[in-house]
Amino acid sequence: MLSSKELTFRDSSLIPIWNKVRSGERLLLEDGLALYATHDLIGLGKMADEVSKAKSGDSVYFVLNQKFEPTNICVLSCKFCDFAVKQGSPEAYEQSIDEMLAILNPDIREVHITMGLHPDWEWQHYVDMVRRIKENFPLIDVKAFTAVEIDFFAKKFKKTHEEVLRELKAAGLRTMPGGGAEVFSERVRKLIFNQKIGAKTWFEVHRTAHRLGIQSNVTMLYGHVETYEERIQHMIKTRDVQDETGGFLTFIPLAFQPGDTGIKTRNNFTSAIDDLKTIAISRLMLDNIPHIKAYWVMLTAEVAAVALNFGADDMDGIVGHERIAHDAGATSPMQLAKEKIISIIHEAGKVPVERDVWYNPLHIYPAEGTTIVSKMPYLNSVPFYANYETEIAELKLSPLVPRVFGQFAKEGKIDAGPMSLLDYVANQDDFEMLDYGVAVKGKAYSVLLYSHHEWKNLSGKMIGITAESSTSVELLRVLLENKYGVKNAKFERLHLTSGQNDYNKFDAVLLIGDEALRRWKVGLSTFLNAYDLAEEWYEWKKQPFVFAVWAVRSGIPEAHKQDIIHALETSIIMSKGHYGELGRDHAKKLGLTKEDLRMYLNAFIYRLGDSEKTAMNEFLKEQAVLIS
Repeated sequence: MLSSKELTFRDSSLIPIWNKVRSGERLLLEDGLALYATHDLIGLGKMADEVSKAKSGDSVYFVLNQKFEPTNICVLSCKFCDFAVKQGSPEAYEQSIDEMLAILNPDIREVHITMGLHPDWEWQHYVDMVRRIKENFPLIDVKAFTAVEIDFFAKKFKKTHEEVLRELKAAGLRTMPGGGAEVFSERVRKLIFNQKIGAKTWFEVHRTAHRLGIQSNVTMLYGHVETYEERIQHMIKTRDVQDETGGFLTFIPLAFQPGDTGIKTRNNFTSAIDDLKTIAISRLMLDNIPHIKAYWVMLTAEVAAVALNFGADDMDGIVGHERIAHDAGATSPMQLAKEKIISIIHEAGKVPVERDVWYNPLHIYPAEGTTIVSKMPYLNSVPFYANYETEIAELKLSPLVPRVFGQFAKEGKIDAGPMSLLDYVANQDDFEMLDYGVAVKGKAYSVLLYSHHEWKNLSGKMIGITAESSTSVELLRVLLENKYGVKNAKFERLHLTSGQNDYNKFDAVLLIGDEALRRWKVGLSTFLNAYDLAEEWYEWKKQPFVFAVWAVRSGIPEAHKQDIIHALETSIIMSKGHYGELGRDHAKKLGLTKEDLRMYLNAFIYRLGDSEKTAMNEFLKEQAVLIS
């Protein structure tokens, strides 16, 4: 949900576009062209920044990654490429798997592999490349092979795209890069990369990957011979496929590096204004893509830093040993130190968040003097944030699921937010509870146990439990043992990223939040039973259940605390009566109607009174019995 604050523009033509964005109306081709035509760069940036904040708060993500291009030998001869050479060329190289492994270390969280299309390497070599990285460095996630490479493998080794991707996934492939997209224009393809696959095949590969649970990125190479209309059409085609699959994580505009290609462009390099406009327009057009990346390797660190206030919420990472852009004349440093990336993000007034390949937060690095407030990324928390406006610039929002909030709270890196009840109890010496929270009296609709068995038959069974919250898991344990007398159930944590979970290997699965809501109407796999844990608690105790409480760290400036309370109270008051409109885009992605949304949010209690606090104590007593 976008902020309710008004924006001012020097270009009045931006006003109707901003009104469309605020109302949730999708931008069209003519809107995108109008955004490129505007001279109000600051107004454009403000719009994009507001949209970015609605999705990511003040967080900007980065990852400690290692880029590999194991060979520059390629069967293609694309005009725009200064990287690839033919076999036998003096510049040709081949990097062995052992050489790749020698560069890696346990601090790296992502390996990014792209390369030339080698005429002689065997299929097993590519599979072994992924497998050996995962075997030697289990915590490193492999993001590898563009759609161009996947299609090349399929043709060369007489496999389908699906067979190629399944074998790579089994070896350890986790996500795919978005390279090879260039510009989804047949005119441009024929001019400068006619040997490469076009949009149809590119999307076919990514659709297949998404269906197999392999999420991916999508790029756009701009600043060569394409028109503004072709740029916008590229975004619209991407948006349409995202509506279909939901598998794209990040959109990455790549500024063309002309190098020695001989391609005549409007200018030798794209201007900073063109770069910033493209980032901002990407954020506004691509309403269904979670993240927009400011790829500092091509933009330069200076422009990338400004882009963080123009809609970008990702700075990529360390990108060690990147060759392709630098072979084409990229002027950025070959490697930015982690501390430098953190510093750039701080200078932009944002919160650096180190992530994994799926954007799950691993570490957070607050600037001195800031107070970090968690933005719980669930639909049931929308009333807290729909009209949440603070007056103090040092108050920053960062989206965190409850379990990650609890971890960061323990580390002293987060200062306020809706905290899982049990995490609050564990940290109550350092936090003060406010009179706000997430409670429900009856059905919650978003804390669901899917099971092949009735409650009483779950003894000794394997249950997959959410990785997002400790309170919901403990509620499940209490219900199993104290209410139903179930003994010796076995629990296994699910992956934070739903697409990486095999639910079929469990006898029952506990889902919470948006993932549970997504399954609310359609069910989960072949599970016959669906139990609402909050409803089970109410039928047993005739009391509401409190899943989370708002808490602030003791010792934060009193002005910060009061500003948070004022912002919460204002947002809750302004949200009441508008539950059918709040979070409508969020709800739509989960398959919920306006009526579903209204009913769902009306089920929750956001101010905690005596009955909720009594229920909290009752649950803690039941948990104590369980522990004893």
